[in-house]
Order: sequence, then C-alpha cells, then structure tokens
Amino acid sequence: MAEVIKEKQRINLHIYDLDISITVDADQEQYYREACSFINDRLNAYYSAYKGRKAEKEILYYAMIDMALRFVMEAKRNDVKPYEDVLRKLTSEIEAAL
Repeated sequence: MAEVIKEKQRINLHIYDLDISITVDADQEQYYREACSFINDRLNAYYSAYKGRKAEKEILYYAMIDMALRFVMEAKRNDVKPYEDVLRKLTSEIEAAL
C-alpha cells in the first residue's frame, strides 16, 4: 500500500499577547489561522469585559469555557446519528417488504 506523505510547513501565529511557531499540514494552514483568529476574538472580548476585575487566569478559563461550549453545541447540532438510525430502520423495513 502506498504511503501518503503530507506536506508540512512551519507557521507563526499570534495569540493574544504571545507569538508561537508550529508545524502543520500545509493543507490545514488556513484552518489554524481561522482558529487563531477565533481565539483572539474571544480572548479580546473577555479581556475587554473583565481585565482589572478578574485574574488573568480566570479570564482565560472564561474564554475557554465559551469556546468549548460553542464547540459542543455545534457538534450536537451536526449530530447525524438520529438520522442514520431512522434511515437504517426504514431501509430494513423496505428490504423486509421486498
């Protein structure tokens, strides 16, 4: 079996007040940049609302909870298992009728 070798590349990302350098699959670079932008948007929103009133670590946790909640809600919204179950049941009923 032929092995697929993905092209890797090193990219620099700026997250809030930190620059990081990571190696990613070349075809996923844009996803990393969009994710970084999303993280920065959420961090900026929370720091704008709470800086000086809450500890920095606590603000980071608020932002992480926000991002995780969005992820979980999106995953639930895109859950196709109930539809697969209905289709499987309908398919077996059709096959039984034939």
